[in-house]
Amino acid sequence: MGRSLRQILRVFLVVFLVASCTDRTNIVFSDDAAQVGTHHQTFVATLRKQTEGGWFGGERSDTLAYMDLDVSVPPAHRQGRIRFAHSRADAARDFVVTRRTDHQTAAAFSDALRRALKQRKPGERDVMLYVHGYNNSFADGVFRTTQLMHDFELPGVGVHFSWPSAAHPLGYAHDRDSVLYTRDGLEKFLTQISAAGPDRIILIGHSLGAMLVMETLRQIEIGQPGWANRHLGGVVLVSPDLDIEVFKQQTARFKRLPQPFIIFVSDGDRALQLSSAINGDKQRLGLLADEKLLGDLPVTVVDVSEFAASSDDRHFTVGTSELLIQLLRRSDAVGYAFDRDAGGRTGLLPGTALTLQGATKIILSPLLLQN
Repeated sequence: MGRSLRQILRVFLVVFLVASCTDRTNIVFSDDAAQVGTHHQTFVATLRKQTEGGWFGGERSDTLAYMDLDVSVPPAHRQGRIRFAHSRADAARDFVVTRRTDHQTAAAFSDALRRALKQRKPGERDVMLYVHGYNNSFADGVFRTTQLMHDFELPGVGVHFSWPSAAHPLGYAHDRDSVLYTRDGLEKFLTQISAAGPDRIILIGHSLGAMLVMETLRQIEIGQPGWANRHLGGVVLVSPDLDIEVFKQQTARFKRLPQPFIIFVSDGDRALQLSSAINGDKQRLGLLADEKLLGDLPVTVVDVSEFAASSDDRHFTVGTSELLIQLLRRSDAVGYAFDRDAGGRTGLLPGTALTLQGATKIILSPLLLQN
């Protein structure tokens, strides 16, 4: 057996075992939990096909489905963790849905989002749009969006775009094809969010969701040059499962990238190591080892490798490491990074900063918590 094949099998086994530890497809609806926990209104659009149970699986749909949900974050919640309910929910410990409103048209969805934004104070009318990654169920994405809004105490409204991932470690090819299938849907959804009148749209893509984000923004840029700069208040790619050469080709379509443009990377990301091996050892953007490859791009690369050991999911360290969440919250880095008046990209986040032509690299360490 060749060395590369052994490497693929070894990394795959780790990823498969971690992914198989719990059922991440289950959403439990419980209006009894309405008086328990902290509630967040989360808006959702999906191109997944609806299942017999009324939620959404891994098959592809021809049309977008829209809804908004009230999600309860349990009192026993620990930062970075999501506990899924089984057949019966424990509202004190599990993430549960307490309300669901389906919107039959795109216009009805935009109207509902507009009302939710207007109910918030000026300065808190942003939309944080989260696009999930590889091997994610509908429940994964909905609860992750809510968890990010809750743990980082983000102002504004949480919105989730759920594309038809197979939610299975063996579904990588299906997920890659689904990313391409879903580009038009995400473009349409971005237009609908913009129509609701948020102050800004902060677009976050994780893993293969980062590929979907970049493919969609490139597509929009070809048809409507400058749209991203006019409508987005920032782009964040978390552990992007994206070939570096492909990423540079995508960015070449932009006269100017939306700012700030932040990329979270980690050299301990086993899922991206597997992806790199599957793709012929092509380096993934989320494993970026040589920042000079992005030297002429106005992006901020944030290295969170030193937090990987404190994370339950090394493929999503920024959202699952309690230490990293504490650091970013304590420094007010999240809000400051997206301040329109910030004069430059260095200093957006705490840590050691290295500027390479147009790119800035920031290395975060748990030692910063001691300062």
